[in-house]
Amino acid sequence: MGVVDATKETFDDLVGSGLVLVDVWAQSCHPCVALSPHMTSIADGNQDLTVVKVDASKARRLCMSLQVRGLPTILLFHDGQEVDRICDPNLVADQVDAWLAEALAKLPTKEA
Repeated sequence: MGVVDATKETFDDLVGSGLVLVDVWAQSCHPCVALSPHMTSIADGNQDLTVVKVDASKARRLCMSLQVRGLPTILLFHDGQEVDRICDPNLVADQVDAWLAEALAKLPTKEA
């Protein structure tokens, strides 16, 4: 599916079902811009995970409702519910990978 841009109007529908990784970013945030290609790689490499980008400079009310306190902030949603988040002004790709692996491991697994 690749990376999908979200607005306040489309956000709830985008995170409403399945696993969704939300990347809250801004063009003025250098770590955010540096992470952008990695977020695309995550999207391309995980068929069960949708990656959604929220431009904080264009979606301030949405960021307030999500209680985003700094950038970059990455949130993990499962069936419409936030299950984990990471926020670090010095965030790098390896940290994102480690956090995501840990967050996904905490989720209940579907039984056959």
